[in-house]
Formats: sequence, C-alpha cells, structure tokens
Amino acid sequence: MSRASGVGRPGADRTVVLALLALLAALCWACLLFLIFRAGRLSPPGAGTGGHILATPYHTADLARLLALWIVVIAAMMLPAAAPSVLLYARVKRLVRERWVYPSTFLFMLGYLFAWTCCALAATLADWQLHDAGALDETMGIAHPTVGALALVAAGVYQWTPAKHVCLDNCRAPLAFVLTHWRRGTWGAFRMGVTDARYCTGCCWLLLALVLPAGVLNLPVIAGLIALILAEKLLPGGHVVACATGLGLVGLGTALLFP
Repeated sequence: MSRASGVGRPGADRTVVLALLALLAALCWACLLFLIFRAGRLSPPGAGTGGHILATPYHTADLARLLALWIVVIAAMMLPAAAPSVLLYARVKRLVRERWVYPSTFLFMLGYLFAWTCCALAATLADWQLHDAGALDETMGIAHPTVGALALVAAGVYQWTPAKHVCLDNCRAPLAFVLTHWRRGTWGAFRMGVTDARYCTGCCWLLLALVLPAGVLNLPVIAGLIALILAEKLLPGGHVVACATGLGLVGLGTALLFP
C-alpha cells in the first residue's frame, strides 16, 4: 500500500510518537527537579514544634508554583503508563486513513494532560488548606502519621475493588476503548484523550493520592509509585500485582496504625 493512501508508515509513526512521549517525560522530570530545587519558596523555611511548618499564607505565585509542581508530578507518574494507548491511537488513526495523524495524536495526549491538570488542581487546593491549617511538615507531607496510615489502607483496599480492575483492564488492553470510543477529527482526538484519561486515573487515583500524605517533594515515593503503576499496566500478571500490592499496602498501613 502506498504512503499516499495514509497506511504503510507504522514504523515511522511509532518512532515519532515515542520520541514525543520521551520528550514530554524528560520535560516533566526536568520541571519536577527544578521546582523541587526551588521548593523552599513554596513554604516558609522555619518549622514549628513537632515538625509542622509555620502556616504563613500562600501568595498567588506560591499557589501557581504548587499547581505546576503537582501537574508535573502527576504527568511524570502517568505518562509512561499512557504510552501504549497513545501509540495505539496513532496506529489506528493511520489505518483508518484519516488526516493529521501527528497533530491529532498530540491533541489526544493533551486530553490526558487536561484530566491530569484537574487532578493537580484538586491536590493543590488540598495542600493549600492543609498548609494554612499548619498540618504539613518540611517535605510538604501531612505531619500526622495516622493520616498516612489510613491513606495506605484505603489505597490497599481499592486495589481489590471491581472498579479498579475494570479500569485496569482498559489500561492494559486499550484496543477495545479505541475502537468503541473512536471520534473523528482533532476535537474528537482531544475528547478521546480526556475519556481514556478518566479510566487511567480511575485505575490509579488512590495510589496518586498517596503523594499527598507522603509529600509532593518526596522523590523516592514518587519513583516507587511510578514503578508500581507500570508493573500493573505492563507486566503479564498486572491484576495479580495489583492485588498483591493491595495486601502489602493494607498490611503496612495497619502496622503504622497499631505499632
């Protein structure tokens, strides 16, 4: 089949899309490290008793930096796991002989980013309220250990729920979603990205929420969650990984609640 027909370039499409994903992931990590390096401006440097940050109110610039930090944290965590869906979208777009494969694929990815920005906005508002209440420590984590323990138990229990596994099925095998939710045109690409991101977020939202008590500046926790999310979505036994992780999270949270 000729190139003019719109089919016959899957290798080139895969290379371009992978390069774009790698570039976006690199930008996310560069922004994340830069924002963490300047994180002292997000909170006052002094700490009160018990490790609590003195609750000096945020200014508009502080909130903007905090929102940017949450956006790049969530994007850095979720972008690698979204790669199979993005690649499949570009492949199907070429096979159905629609125009503007690369711009539409980019808009499909922007749909993900829009959904992740909404999650980041919710996390920013939560951090703002916790900061004003003096509930955050130096790492911008929740200072009270009981909150972190309860978050671990909640995330662990969710790993066993039907909603988790329905969303995980969609993330692990995105072909059914792409075929049943296909929309033509660039605006349709964006809407598909938003819809697919809802499944992606539904699969991992309580794992992402663990960053709130751990602290948005906690790189080891962020890296560990990225590894877990990728294992669930890419390894052959992803559902088993999710259930086993759920048991581990419940066990860890219970141990912290009842030392």
